[in-house]
Parts: sequence; C-alpha cells; structure tokens
Amino acid sequence: MDKLSFLEVIAAIAVFVSLLLAVFLLTVKTERKLENRLFAAFLIISAIDMSGLFMHLFVDSYNLKAFKISAYLLVMPLFYLYVNAVCYSDFTLKRKHLLHLIPFIVVNLILVPRLYLAEGAAKEDFFKVMWNSPEMFVYQFIGELQYFFYIIGIFMILKKYKKIYLENYTNPNTLLYKWLSQLTVILLVIHICIILKNIVRYTQHRDLFIWLNIVAGTVFLLAACWFILKALNYPELFRRIDSTLQPAEDFAETLETENKTDETKNSQIEQLKKFMVEKEPFLEPSLTIQELADQVNIPVRELSVLINHHLNQHFFDFVNEYRIKKAMTILKDPAKKEYTVLEILYEVGFNSKSSFHTYFKKYTNQTPTAFRNN
Repeated sequence: MDKLSFLEVIAAIAVFVSLLLAVFLLTVKTERKLENRLFAAFLIISAIDMSGLFMHLFVDSYNLKAFKISAYLLVMPLFYLYVNAVCYSDFTLKRKHLLHLIPFIVVNLILVPRLYLAEGAAKEDFFKVMWNSPEMFVYQFIGELQYFFYIIGIFMILKKYKKIYLENYTNPNTLLYKWLSQLTVILLVIHICIILKNIVRYTQHRDLFIWLNIVAGTVFLLAACWFILKALNYPELFRRIDSTLQPAEDFAETLETENKTDETKNSQIEQLKKFMVEKEPFLEPSLTIQELADQVNIPVRELSVLINHHLNQHFFDFVNEYRIKKAMTILKDPAKKEYTVLEILYEVGFNSKSSFHTYFKKYTNQTPTAFRNN
C-alpha cells in the first residue's frame, strides 16, 4: 500500500468513527441534548472536511467539492459553541449566533462567479488552478484569521470557567477544564499540521504534503476514539456552571467600598472558621459557596471576597484544606486504624481517590499511607 492509499484508508476510518459517534450523540437519551447536538454537528462537518481526501474516488461534483472546502469554516464556530454549552448550564442558541456563519457565507459568495455559476470546461479549469487563485488565497486568509479568534476565545472561556469553578464549587473534579483544554490543544496540533500542509502545497515536496495529511488524519482519528473512551470512563465529566456567576475580583472592589470595617471582616472570618470546625459543612462532597453562605448567614458575594481576597484562597482550596485536616485526624486516630484510605476520603467529603491523594500530598508532602505510618 502506497502513502496515498494509506492516507485514504486513515481518512475513511476517521470519517466512519466520527459519523458513528455523531449518530450516537444524536440518538442517546440525555439531558444534555444541546451540547450533544453541537458536538455531533462538529464531528459531521469535520468528517465532511476530511472526506475530501478520498471524495474523488466516489464524487465528481465540483460544487460538492467546493462546499467541502468551505465547510471547514464551520468547524471552529461549532466547537466554540460546544465549549460554551458544556461549560455553562444556562447556555442556549440565539439568533445572534448566526453571525458565526459569516465567514462560511463570504467564502461561498466569493466562489459563486468562477465556480458555482461556471459551467463545463471553465469550472474544470478553475479547479485545476484553484489553490493558486485569488479566491483560495482569500479563503485561507479568512480561515486563519477565524481560527486565531476562536482559539483565543475558547481558551478565555476555559480560563474563566476554571476560575469560577474554583471559587464556587468544592467537588474535587476539574476534569471538564482539563479535558476541554486537552481537546483544544489536539485541535491546535491538527491545525498546525494543516498550516504546514498548506505551505508545503506550494512547493515540490509532494511526499511531505501527503505525510502531513496522514498525521492530521491520524491525530483526528485518535482524538475521536479518545473522546469515546473519556465519555465512557468519566460520566461525571460534565459539571457545568451558571454563566451569571462572575469571578470574585469583578465585584470585590465594589464590596470593599461599602463601609466594611476591618473589625467586621475579621469578625466574619472568625465566624466562618468557627462554623467550619464545629459544623463541618465540608463533609458534603457537592458543597457550593452559595450553600455555605446560606448556612453561615453571610451574603454569598461577601463570603466569596472574604475567602478569595482576605484569606487568599479559592473556595475550592479553602474547603479541601478542612477536608485534609479532618483526614489527617482520622489517619492518626488509633480507634480508626481499621479504616481504609478509600473509606476515609469518602468520609471527609472527597469522591475521587486521585483528587484526595493529590490534595493530601499538596498539604502534607506525604501520601495518606505514609502519613499514617509515620
């Protein structure tokens, strides 16, 4: 099998896996219909784009091939909307989101005179020199500009998501942030291969051009398989937040100007610490800052500022510190020496062994087992 045939096989497998996963996402019964549909659309458009590597074996329509090329401009908008839908529980599609179609529409309008309206030999001649035409240079420029803005936008969403999550939730699960970041990096790697491929296209290195296509197709195939494994192994992956939540720094300055004396702040901090020790609300694995604010009778925004700015901790770390201290007490308690580490981590509010070990070592520089044996 030569390199070109191998490329066609890789592309065909990637398209098949993507479409299979898309069908599953569209048919599976779940409350997360919007994000499933968006990711299914992302996979379908990506499959259409990748099908160009073997489309010539089955299709002769130049219009369909042109649509395949322009469909690439729908990939990043769909992924951007998908990231929003996964991160924010109240995200919905609105008319304004149709603006994401503008690059796709512009490119297709550019292709109208010399491709869609052309006939016979004129259309065939255009395809022969297409990648050296002004239309394709404009297409590539729009594509790169679009990709740049969307990749920056996605990383900004993820950064804000992580900050808000750490400030408002305690369930030791940042898998969503890590997973979406990893998936975005994979797309970035694929895009780098595409950039290099487009550069090599204008040289005489045809073998390198084919190999770059093989690398991009293989990475995409592996990413699709990886997504399936993640979804199966981590059903709790998608912990979303309310988009109306804001980082504490956005309202800290306003609250600081509301005549809160140092004595009042210190009193609230002492009240909070006493409540944490006596009532142990951290034993609830899914404790949120709103729930703690209700229990301790401090407005949620004031509580957020107290923890994030006056105690210099995220809510996430603040609560987990109490959990670790509780675990340390149990580990050293002779009456509870029969407790396993797994039993202890669940008892103190963690629901993940890896998270418990990570945070225990962060606070003690030891593993739970080593701490118990010392």
